[in-house]
Amino acid sequence: MKYLVVGGSGYIGSHMVKHLLRAGHEVVVADTAAADPGIEWVELDIANAHALDTLFGDCHFDAVFHFASFIQVGESVSDPGKYYQNNVAATLTLLNAMVRAGIRHLIFSSTAAVYGDPQYVPIDEQHPKAPINPYGRSKWMVEQILQDFDRAYGLKSVCLRYFNAAGADPDGLLGECHEPETHLIPLILQAAAGRREAITVFGHDYDTPDGSCIRDYVHVADLASAHELAVEYLSKGGTTTAFNLGNGLGFSVQQVIDTARDVTGRQINVVEAARRDGDPARLVADATRARLVLGWQPRFDSLEQIVRHAWEWELQYPWR
Repeated sequence: MKYLVVGGSGYIGSHMVKHLLRAGHEVVVADTAAADPGIEWVELDIANAHALDTLFGDCHFDAVFHFASFIQVGESVSDPGKYYQNNVAATLTLLNAMVRAGIRHLIFSSTAAVYGDPQYVPIDEQHPKAPINPYGRSKWMVEQILQDFDRAYGLKSVCLRYFNAAGADPDGLLGECHEPETHLIPLILQAAAGRREAITVFGHDYDTPDGSCIRDYVHVADLASAHELAVEYLSKGGTTTAFNLGNGLGFSVQQVIDTARDVTGRQINVVEAARRDGDPARLVADATRARLVLGWQPRFDSLEQIVRHAWEWELQYPWR
């Protein structure tokens, strides 16, 4: 198959590209940032309808993988226009271009933030959608747009709702590098490596066994395998739908810190701070449906494996 990976130079997108190439597919990356050498890359912003029409006129794609979204919750609150413009309006431009070109399959990178504060845990796909920030609302808007595009134009899609993507390429070739970094595991490992003085823990008084928040972490390589299964599902006649992607196992912030200390063998300084607004005590996925319908079986489902792969990547800093 020939696939377009939008946002394929980013954290999850780059792992997806490697996974697809290893599986023997032809891949083109569309991104404003350059892809790794040897990967076919088109410098393109999906808000540019003319550039999309030109690309789709030159190349036929069997499906599009969409990773080109802004993801920082705090920034979405302070600058919602940026998030609605990129995550919603630019995505709409992409979808319209796909319809014009006759491309009928899309895999969309969504988020557990569409659910908002959990009414029950673990969270399944039927949980009410009540996002509490512009980031989550932007993703939920796109999910609803995709349902309309299926009804009107026959564009079939799978929305994959990540919980907490984590880890790094098991081969050590790719990893997580955001600027600024906001994700827990790389922040902890930066503290272990001496690149930051300490890790801040926001709240130690939650209704959990050790008082810190519990989250569901899923290895980035397992996310990539789920995306490939999702596009296979569509190619076999699957209908537009959404799946949760998570381990179904919750780990507390303190457990992640303790695991990182064990993996790295280093001291990790911790600063305790007050709770942040909007942080629920537990966010854990029910990913049963992805396992049953897609046949998804995560390979790296232990916290130790996730942290170890991320640490092997951190030790390569500064990265190539």
